[in-house]
Amino acid sequence: MHSMFSPKPAFNFLKFSQILILILSVLVSNIYADENPGVPDEDLEDLIALDEQVEQEKLQEEQGSNQHVKTSSEAEVLSKAQRIVLQLNNDNTKRVIDENEFVFVLGYAPWCARSAELMPKFAEAAMTLKALDSPVLMAKVDADRHPRAAKVLGIKGFPTLLLFVNGSSQLYSGGFTAEEIVIWTRKKTGVPVIRISSVAAAEEFLKKHETFVGPDYEEFVKAATADNEIQFVVVSDSDTLKVLFPDAKDGSLFLGLVKSEPERYTTYKGIFKMDKILHFLDYNKFPLVATLTELNSVRLHASPIKLQVFIFAEIDDFKNLRDSLEDVARKFKSKIMFVYVDIIEENLAKPLLTLFGLEESDKTIVAAFDNRIRSKYLLESDLTPNNIEEFCVGLSHGTVSPYYKSQPIPENTEGSIQIVVGKTFEELVLKSPKNVLLEVHTPWCINCESMSKQVEKLFKHFKGLNTLTFAKINAAANEHPELQVDDYPKLLLYPAGDKSKPIKLSTKSGTKELASALKKHVAKVKEELTKDEL
Repeated sequence: MHSMFSPKPAFNFLKFSQILILILSVLVSNIYADENPGVPDEDLEDLIALDEQVEQEKLQEEQGSNQHVKTSSEAEVLSKAQRIVLQLNNDNTKRVIDENEFVFVLGYAPWCARSAELMPKFAEAAMTLKALDSPVLMAKVDADRHPRAAKVLGIKGFPTLLLFVNGSSQLYSGGFTAEEIVIWTRKKTGVPVIRISSVAAAEEFLKKHETFVGPDYEEFVKAATADNEIQFVVVSDSDTLKVLFPDAKDGSLFLGLVKSEPERYTTYKGIFKMDKILHFLDYNKFPLVATLTELNSVRLHASPIKLQVFIFAEIDDFKNLRDSLEDVARKFKSKIMFVYVDIIEENLAKPLLTLFGLEESDKTIVAAFDNRIRSKYLLESDLTPNNIEEFCVGLSHGTVSPYYKSQPIPENTEGSIQIVVGKTFEELVLKSPKNVLLEVHTPWCINCESMSKQVEKLFKHFKGLNTLTFAKINAAANEHPELQVDDYPKLLLYPAGDKSKPIKLSTKSGTKELASALKKHVAKVKEELTKDEL
């Protein structure tokens, strides 16, 4: 039986002049490229079919169809992977859990589509963990066929992933690719801290890993155990320390973070407590300018640095800006996160640019989000280093005005329904001396078209009334802080006497009912204004 953690070291910290704790920010893709020794050559030969094409054609002929068929190579790889995963049943489940220190269980049902998607990923993770000599036993149970086993394990839904450590279970909290399953499992079942004891080992470590951090040992191990992304490493030799962290000072306990970027070394200056160490990592683990990808988008969004500057640009344009951006980012480290988004990657860039009404732009854009107050900002001046830095200073001091998107200002004609945009909302609605009936619509609104026809009828009916203005605004392309609407269409009457409290008119009423309500409100406003004048 393997223990989850190695015994507490007996060495006395005071006997060593330096201690370096190295923390490796392990990217999912690097684990396998760096640490997986690979499947032995003879196993690979077993997994590869001699003639995949012939086998595929043979299977297609036997089935008499053109359906897609797995090559024998793929089928054998999957078969081998699935054999690594132990099948639990009503009879062996309790014994397996009791007799093994680590058991990672997939509970599934044959009819569950999500189970079917997850099972090959689970099997692939099992193969990788086996190659890495992981102590965890990977197992699965058909909860439909073996309900007693499912009850013993505490499986109530499908699919369910549970890690049992000495009989006690914890629910899986990672992602659902094979890589994500492996990294989570290794953090939960391996030694949370790697010990490096020689210069040669340190040099070998540097070949594999690009990012590093040094402590009261117990607090450090707590931090290593609490974190699910980063590999923690400890050394206690001065020469080894210099290999890994040349900037380290002699003669004292030391903790530092090393990253594969221009801002390579970051020294920790706080007290050696778990929460403080984790806080340090959260605020420093990303590059000076991170690149947004599908894989890291959730991690970036979850960063405690809620003030974030985004640079949307083509890769060549970004390369020209990168050095100056990193210089600016260095000045706002731990206060503002800088993120590059390839503007060509529409699935990443377009949803964000749409918030600014700039989804069709192909020019370099610098924008920002303050996720604490859900505000957005746009740098509208030239993209010079000085302007970008001034923009960031204003963001950090709260002096930059939030950005509200607007269409270009249209040419409205007298005696027509006025087209309002974000930039004219103040003038045409809030500062207008007249009553303003505003129709708020969006292009994707199902009922907006019929509402617009009703408004046109109302406009014709009240055309001679010079105290009432009809207007409309496309809320999908225009914003204003005083226009907060969450469902469409919306009819808002802004009374001449008090534009701060618009009156909501029913969009479910017929034209006659709306005309009657509108006439009543306008007359009431006129009466109140007359009284005020007297």
